[in-house]
Amino acid sequence: MKRTSRISGTSGTSRMALFGAMVLLAVTSASVAAADDGPGPLGVTAVAAETRQSVRVGALFDADRGSVPAAGHYCTASVVHSPQGNLLVTAAHCVDGDASDLVFAPGYRDGKAPYGLWQVGERFLPDGWTEGQDEDSDVAFALVADEGGKRIEDVVGANRFAPGTATGATAVTVTGYPDSGEAPISCSDKPSAHSPTQQRIGCPDFTGGTSGSPWVNGDHEVVGVLGGYEEGGSTADVSYSVVLGTEAAELYRDAVGGG
Repeated sequence: MKRTSRISGTSGTSRMALFGAMVLLAVTSASVAAADDGPGPLGVTAVAAETRQSVRVGALFDADRGSVPAAGHYCTASVVHSPQGNLLVTAAHCVDGDASDLVFAPGYRDGKAPYGLWQVGERFLPDGWTEGQDEDSDVAFALVADEGGKRIEDVVGANRFAPGTATGATAVTVTGYPDSGEAPISCSDKPSAHSPTQQRIGCPDFTGGTSGSPWVNGDHEVVGVLGGYEEGGSTADVSYSVVLGTEAAELYRDAVGGG
């Protein structure tokens, strides 16, 4: 399991004034980083450089627990393209609770949210997960509200969601936020099949908090989402994703239609 445990508060604690100030500053002044230099050596994990690609990945916070970022991040999500420009993909087990004040911080680093803090709204989970927490259905989408008149995709860009891609067709880059750190980590490797419905990748140091990390190929397509088997894996050195097939494609269409 690579989600940090979180407790959904019942007090309805709102985001603090600092949160609003961070959003206003970030959305109006942030510039997207320089172009991605591509993956490094395969199977090696390092702090992710701030690039056009990496800032599409961010940390998820449960603001019911307190102000952001003091509340601490517990999962990872990323921006995927949609006509409305407001769509995230993550693991279903990251957004299946009753927390009412989830916040997404793309490009979060060292306690700062240079691209803003975005309120998570409607969430879309597969029936297989909501009815039985089927590990083969551990993927979800969520909509985020515009901030300062801007859509999140206009601020950081988006990767394409690409269900139906063959496992191991190419190397992928996995980027996520361990709960023990304040910067994203990244690793590139070639996935392999774990089962007909699950894929795996050998990348060290992907601990709690990295659930929901996108697996992105060289065409900037999301072909996996860290989760699935054992909610992403029971060790830090091997991670899993559901094979993104028909169910994931239908869920994406539902989410786009709901936006």
